[in-house]
Amino acid sequence: MSGGAAALQVEDVHGYYGKSHILQGVSLAVHPGEIVCLLGRNGAGKTSTLRSISGLLPPRGGRVAFRGRDLAGWAPHRIARAGLCLVPEDRGIFSLLTVEENLRIAARKGSPWSLADIYRIFPRLEERRRNGGAQLSGGEQQMLAIARALLNGPKLLMLDEPVEGLAPVIVEEIVAQIRLIREAGVPILLVEQNLAVCLALADRHYILELGRVAYHASAADFARDEAARDRFLGVKAH
Repeated sequence: MSGGAAALQVEDVHGYYGKSHILQGVSLAVHPGEIVCLLGRNGAGKTSTLRSISGLLPPRGGRVAFRGRDLAGWAPHRIARAGLCLVPEDRGIFSLLTVEENLRIAARKGSPWSLADIYRIFPRLEERRRNGGAQLSGGEQQMLAIARALLNGPKLLMLDEPVEGLAPVIVEEIVAQIRLIREAGVPILLVEQNLAVCLALADRHYILELGRVAYHASAADFARDEAARDRFLGVKAH
């Protein structure tokens, strides 16, 4: 799964909000075909890591390389155009537009993803295609946000807490959809608090603590390591 060069390589990245040193040397990698989960307690630096990778919080040290290219100094829109797509926690859909209008606006010339592909993975969006964004449930809005990112033709997808606050039946649906996206050849970096989702999806796990990677393990090792889950996350897997 993780053979060959990394699609995304983050090396010793430092990030600041004003004078606050939030990221203190984060290093991680995502290889082609992988789902990698980034875990940690609130305030550990998970969202800040995604923001640094996508250029929204430019690193003040270290290196972010995507498909062999150093992204230092790149503006966020240029990073997104290169195929590194972030679906933020706030989803960012247009509430006054219909589902289909949201999707058509996001479609990018040359993207391997068509509207038909989107409706195959997200049948619920096809059912709701004439509904306005504001009429969708939280789970449907999340699906729409991910679908919009796919229409951009991402080479790697970053998802920030995609199932937070959603009903279990919707969580299961989104987990299945994330699997289908990976099977279509898009590696994924997933920030998630829901441990069951991480255990179900990820090939490898990183745990952040106070802006540093405190733990890294394969899916199998992480599933067995109850002590680490308890120590770093204060949760037990169910």
